[in-house]
Amino acid sequence: MDERVKQWERRLQIPVLVAALLVIPVIVVEQSGASDPWRTLAAILNWSIWLVFALELVTMLVVAPDRWRWLRTHPLEVIIVVLTPPFLPASLQAARALRLLRVLRVLRLVTVLRKLYTFEGLRYAALLALMTALGGGAGFAAVERGHNEDLHSTWDGVYWAVTTMTTVGYGDISPNTDWGRVIAMAVMVVGIGFLSLLIAAGAERFVPRMFERPSSVLRAS
Repeated sequence: MDERVKQWERRLQIPVLVAALLVIPVIVVEQSGASDPWRTLAAILNWSIWLVFALELVTMLVVAPDRWRWLRTHPLEVIIVVLTPPFLPASLQAARALRLLRVLRVLRLVTVLRKLYTFEGLRYAALLALMTALGGGAGFAAVERGHNEDLHSTWDGVYWAVTTMTTVGYGDISPNTDWGRVIAMAVMVVGIGFLSLLIAAGAERFVPRMFERPSSVLRAS
């Protein structure tokens, strides 16, 4: 396979994997009969997921030296883009389950985990943490407004998300609804995961140097 094609596949691996996993909450919200703003959020996510797959397909067709060969060897990518656009009738929306097949990329998870400790991996993790703080805070403010007297604006929700992710937890704002608690659990998991990743990356860089230094001294003596 062409080296440029491999490079772009590696770049798009994580965004496509995230998009495939987001199919699950979108389907859950739509099947649960939830009202706005959840249905609106699900519709936006549905379009965003499809656009990620469409962008991947277009990008790979542009960079691939032999487009027909790439299409023959990647039929799933083509099927997902052609059969799961959000503008199709509701009767055909069940085909979106095909997007979940892309979660098979998880089989390459070991390769992805090795990249997490690199600068590029930390950059992706920081972006995910930022989006979680903003999106989680906005979602928390939307579901808690009217049920939480300490919550007055979206920025209050973002403030809550940041303090929760950093495990500070002042306790001045806390969830009072079931959906608020669900968002809180997701925000805590991402926050703790990001902080753990930072600590592990720092340890991975400094601990080997601490062990290398005595051996160099012994060689000098």
